[in-house]
Amino acid sequence: MNCASILVLEDERAISDMVEIILRKEGFQHIHICENIKKCRELVERHTYDFYLLDIMLPDGSGLDIAEIIRQNSDAPIFFLTAKCSDADKLRGFMNGADDYITKPFNPLELVARIKAQLGRYLKQKKQTPTLFQFDRFTFDSEAAELWVDGQREIINGRLFYLLSYLCENAGQVLSKEQIYQHVWGDFLFDDNTVMVHIRKLREKIEKNPSKPTCIVTVRGVGYKLVGDGK
Repeated sequence: MNCASILVLEDERAISDMVEIILRKEGFQHIHICENIKKCRELVERHTYDFYLLDIMLPDGSGLDIAEIIRQNSDAPIFFLTAKCSDADKLRGFMNGADDYITKPFNPLELVARIKAQLGRYLKQKKQTPTLFQFDRFTFDSEAAELWVDGQREIINGRLFYLLSYLCENAGQVLSKEQIYQHVWGDFLFDDNTVMVHIRKLREKIEKNPSKPTCIVTVRGVGYKLVGDGK
């Protein structure tokens, strides 16, 4: 894990210095710090990283826009680090590809723990044996990260990739929201909204009518189930 590359976008020097110091103390060596959107955009268009820590409100733009660029080519974890803390702000962050949301001020030890949990899961899943899943309406190839729905290719990346992988691997089984969150996000601090937002986004890709799902069904009071056996 210590060989992982990390990109930090933060315009407050005191915060970026602190983040870099605590990460290096944990053994991470490949850390790039940028203080504005322009430089960050140049880096993400030329390089890929294993982890992204992005501030949202910067003088020359928004970290949300950077997240959209990252998600075009990478499913690496993205954390938003920001003073914005309303539920609407958090939901917008998750809709833009975020995997976690850290509000300022924050506990440095908690930040590192969350980064290590997400990064460890991401690196582990990158090494997993590829599997092909075939259902009535869609086919999912985890090796190529390709999703085909009724013969049409759909973009699948970020946490949606891991969420669909987990559902496919456990097709026909009822999975609680807590189980899904712990497996996909690698964090035991359960967030109900995060699971619901990503289930909704996934349904929009694979369901004929997302408002009346027949593939990913809700088991009231328990969680969700992907219908079928994936064979």
